[in-house]
Amino acid sequence: MSGSPLASTPPTEPASRVPWRAFAWMAAGSCTICGLNALMRAMAMELEPMQAQFLRFLFGLLVMLPVILPDIWARGLGAWRPRSMSGQIWRGLAHTAALSLFFMTLPHLPLSDSTALSFTTPLWVMLGAAMVLRERVSVERWVAALIGFLGVLIVIGPHWNGGGGSLGWSLVMLAATPLFAASALITKALTRHESSGVIVAWQSIMVTVFSAPFAWWVWRSPTTSQWLVLLGCGLLGSIAHYCITRSFALANISAMQPVRFLDMVWACLYGLLLFGEWPTASALAGGAVIVAATAWIARRETRA
Repeated sequence: MSGSPLASTPPTEPASRVPWRAFAWMAAGSCTICGLNALMRAMAMELEPMQAQFLRFLFGLLVMLPVILPDIWARGLGAWRPRSMSGQIWRGLAHTAALSLFFMTLPHLPLSDSTALSFTTPLWVMLGAAMVLRERVSVERWVAALIGFLGVLIVIGPHWNGGGGSLGWSLVMLAATPLFAASALITKALTRHESSGVIVAWQSIMVTVFSAPFAWWVWRSPTTSQWLVLLGCGLLGSIAHYCITRSFALANISAMQPVRFLDMVWACLYGLLLFGEWPTASALAGGAVIVAATAWIARRETRA
């Protein structure tokens, strides 16, 4: 693939047929990545966000080495060489920029609010899938995404009305969402000719490289417990992105976006368990709307 990493990528799956395995991989990925975000929020409160981001992806690469190195020994270095280096670079740039904004907001917003604001990403992804990847986005998928987004608005309504400094950080989070969408769209394009393992490994390489100069500028030596938590973050991140990449390889990316609204449920649980943040009535009401939209579109897509 040359030029734009999104060029000339025909749809993978007819809009009316989505295997249940794709939904399962996406649900597993969203649960894992919400756990990762909860741990990273704790780290971003103790370390500079760019340093935490750099170490998270460095460890994400290190935990993959026991899989990568024996495979290189058996099949040669070419087994892990990407077919589209330009695609890996563009994805790394988009993901690094998105994560930089995202991790900056984590210490300043409740986990459920950060997650709710990130739910504008599926709308950007569905728009990009229709315009760039030429996927046929069914009316049902648009309806499910918009209903899910309505649930998000219910969750963050009191937060927006409160204004103050948190409103500014909310806008920073919203600025990250089209960048996350760009990263997801490039990932979908790469799944046409790259394995899930190669995509996840090179994401860790690229984000580590692009984050390193900023991490060096603000570096502070982590404690032993912080090193262990960051190692766990690297492991969770690699697992989460592998699951999400597998779902993209099995189905159109637009079909997977409503499943991401389940992140709201995971975020409320992790926020309660790790930070003692009880979900508000608006979070529970919005979460119910989100789950209903997700269950409805999953049932329609898998019925075939």
